[in-house]
Amino acid sequence: MNGQAVVDRAPGADLSALEAQVQQLQAQVDALRVQLPDNRLSMVVFSGDLDRVLAAFVIASGAAASGMEVSMFFTFWGLTALRQKRTTRGKTLFQKLMGWMTPVGLRGLGVSKMNFGGVGAKMLRAMMRQQGVPQPEAMAQMARELGVRIVACQMSMDVMGIRKEELIDGVEVGGVATFLGDATRSKTTLFI
Repeated sequence: MNGQAVVDRAPGADLSALEAQVQQLQAQVDALRVQLPDNRLSMVVFSGDLDRVLAAFVIASGAAASGMEVSMFFTFWGLTALRQKRTTRGKTLFQKLMGWMTPVGLRGLGVSKMNFGGVGAKMLRAMMRQQGVPQPEAMAQMARELGVRIVACQMSMDVMGIRKEELIDGVEVGGVATFLGDATRSKTTLFI
């Protein structure tokens, strides 16, 4: 017998062991399937530069149009893109100064390179018009119409002295836990 031990097995024992192993593997696959991220995109919009905020809205709209759930979390300088007005009542001196030194809305944002006192932003807008590309305000509106969730960071608002009533309509206010809740369920997370 060539020195090999002969093991007596009951008929079907191998099949039963295989079936048990398949069931165990199926349970593991099912557990992993529950942990898979959803078809979602979460992004942090930190930049207050027109070209970067525009890119964020283009990506968000494209993802939403392709069926993804999308959330945009605006923090620090990115919040300036969401402002529609500037108020000073009830703010500290530093908050008032911050409000005066930062732009209001997409119209006031400069570009990240070659801004030249606002000329760069005007050139970008003109070039977009020449190419038939919607303006940033239209891109933001399109994103909202496509169901993109827009969240303003509460802590950044507090630090910078930005109040909810200064923001465009449809913006939620939430903390970092709000973003993390979205991000942990997302296939894709971006920082812009």
